[in-house]
Amino acid sequence: MNHLSLAFNEVRTSNAAINSVLRNTYFLLSICLISCAVATYLSVISQARPFFIIALIGTYGLLYLVHKNAESGLGILFSIAFSAFLGYTLGPIIGYSLSLPAGAFILFSSIGTTGLVFLSLSAYVLQTKQDFSFMNGMIFVGFMVVFATMLLNLLFGGIPSLYLVLSAFVAMLSSASILLHTSMIINGGERNYILATVSLFVSLYNLFLSILQILMFFSGSNRE
Repeated sequence: MNHLSLAFNEVRTSNAAINSVLRNTYFLLSICLISCAVATYLSVISQARPFFIIALIGTYGLLYLVHKNAESGLGILFSIAFSAFLGYTLGPIIGYSLSLPAGAFILFSSIGTTGLVFLSLSAYVLQTKQDFSFMNGMIFVGFMVVFATMLLNLLFGGIPSLYLVLSAFVAMLSSASILLHTSMIINGGERNYILATVSLFVSLYNLFLSILQILMFFSGSNRE
């Protein structure tokens, strides 16, 4: 009887911990999305043009600080700063999309589609509690292939149709990443809500950017 009570208490404690991580993750994620949106808006109205090297150093530097301070309150501040910086780097492409004839429609369609995909995938994992940890290696390899292909495409002058294929591939990988990281929280594989938040935010960021580029391509803005 004591063993049954102990097992029940362990399950209840585990469920409470998972619910706490999930609640904190979504709360911090909402703050990160707001900070990203504000930074993007400021970047667009100021017509900021961040240099590639600065964007690269800032992104990976802040990401390093998030991971280094993930067990302290500083991790929260760095995760918000990280999301705001990524929003700042979105300024040029958002500004360009808004300059198109159907720019506002393209932008809001991208935002709406990203939100719908995220909510649908999250709801699926929350409902089924399925474990998607088997996709971890596949997602990592997929992003490495995309990164290498993008570099080669840039070296050979840039093929618009290849950008479309890569954007679609990134959208699929980002969707898989949302499934993976949500299932890690649900199944107790991720107990740090700061790291969970940043992982989901990056997946959302890449998903939104990919959908935006796909819609821009079909609007005719990226065709030769």
